Amino acid sequence: MKHTLTPQRYLILLAVMLTASIGDTLLSHGMGQVGPISFAHLGLLFLALRNPWVISGILLLLGFFASYLTALSWADLTFVLPSTAFGYVVVALLSRFWLHEHISLYRWLGIILIVCGVGFVANGPSLTEHPAPKPEGAAK
Repeated sequence: MKHTLTPQRYLILLAVMLTASIGDTLLSHGMGQVGPISFAHLGLLFLALRNPWVISGILLLLGFFASYLTALSWADLTFVLPSTAFGYVVVALLSRFWLHEHISLYRWLGIILIVCGVGFVANGPSLTEHPAPKPEGAAK
């Protein structure tokens, strides 16, 4: 029996992908403004928590965690986690065009391979199917 995804479940997976990738990008942008933090200067960590980009990133990552937990309540980890791989494309595009980071050809190829692998996973059932137990005394 193949488990089909409802539109609401597609929205949850979309929320997992977008909140993780955009939240990470916002954190990167905010921490770029704060600068490096070391054990010798942990006070900068509290300064980072006052940066609006960092706060926005943290809030989005809280949304990611909530949607991720929701998705794990009805699907296997091996289905949900690869489904977030499309977020790599979003992160790469945001990093390249908003944060102006250089992305090497090898990273682009890695992202493409991951997305192709997600295509294989997405065609399978959302839950692992287990055979029904045989009644005792049944022929083997």
